[in-house]
Amino acid sequence: FNSYTNLFNILRSVRKSGADIVLFNIHFLSFGDKKVPAALGLLLPFILKLMGVKTVVLLHNIIESVDLDAAGITKSKLLTRIFKFTGTVLTRFILSADLVAVTLSQYVDILREKYKADNVALIPHGTFDIPLKPEVRTKASEKTIMTFGKFGTYKKVEHLIDSVIGLRKRVDQKIKLVIAGTDNPNVKGYLESVQNKYHDVKDIIFTGYVEEEDVPDTFLDSDVVVFPYTSTTGSSGVLHQAGSFGRACVIPNIGDLKELIEEEGYTGEYFDPFDQTSLENAIYNLITDDKRRFLNAEQNYNAACGLPLDDIADWYLLHFSALTAKDQRKPGRQFNNKRKIEIEKRLTASLV
Repeated sequence: FNSYTNLFNILRSVRKSGADIVLFNIHFLSFGDKKVPAALGLLLPFILKLMGVKTVVLLHNIIESVDLDAAGITKSKLLTRIFKFTGTVLTRFILSADLVAVTLSQYVDILREKYKADNVALIPHGTFDIPLKPEVRTKASEKTIMTFGKFGTYKKVEHLIDSVIGLRKRVDQKIKLVIAGTDNPNVKGYLESVQNKYHDVKDIIFTGYVEEEDVPDTFLDSDVVVFPYTSTTGSSGVLHQAGSFGRACVIPNIGDLKELIEEEGYTGEYFDPFDQTSLENAIYNLITDDKRRFLNAEQNYNAACGLPLDDIADWYLLHFSALTAKDQRKPGRQFNNKRKIEIEKRLTASLV
């Protein structure tokens, strides 16, 4: 991260491996939050194409959808214009890849209309391993509210904590708040400052970094998962995790995230991200109404089951097969005809 040698190290590794295709799973800050290392890394698809290597890019966000102020990158209007211009230039380099996959149809429209790109495909985010349908917690005397992520930029927890304080005055149940995750790298010390500010508020747990093996219990021990976002930078992996563990969600009513929910079948109790009372009421609606919470959780679980990562991986493999159709040096993955037809139908839909 932030290494000036990433460009050369990756090029060396690709040349040494003799790879037929290189898949980049990236967003605009994947290679660093410093300008030069970040930009150099994003040039890789273009440089590899010059070297004759086929490339596919999974691009998680586009510059047109990022609120640079909310994301903690810059508040300056001049710098915002400079970053937007630079981002547009880098996007053109990224689009030199053989295929660019995005997870939202809105991104497909922007890339095709603004950049006249004809190598863009809509391939949904997909969901991690789906466990057996979990039970929705029904313990009447206690509710656990959980939020998960990297906090401090467009994900802040002050309104959430204030909402929990307000809810404790409105309901008889014990309410525990779990803040699972770490600081955003751009705002180091944020969570520590929040802990200091609310040191006298009981039953708030700051977990710090959550190890992979602890992620399931973190979700399953919660009743409601809250997304305290003021903006988004693309598809939400946390939403897919919440769905796979069958949890009800409280979601801000903002552009990309709301669109993702509608496109992929998820649901949430919506709130105004700039209104603390709206957030409090949304949580209240779920913790005081078991049926409402159960239906929310069930719909999210069903949505998660609809697009497992196994299917998403097969979509990519079909794209790879299409790109390497003329290259007979190595056999591709073999699909039975029924499976291939099924995946091709979905693949065709992703290109519409």
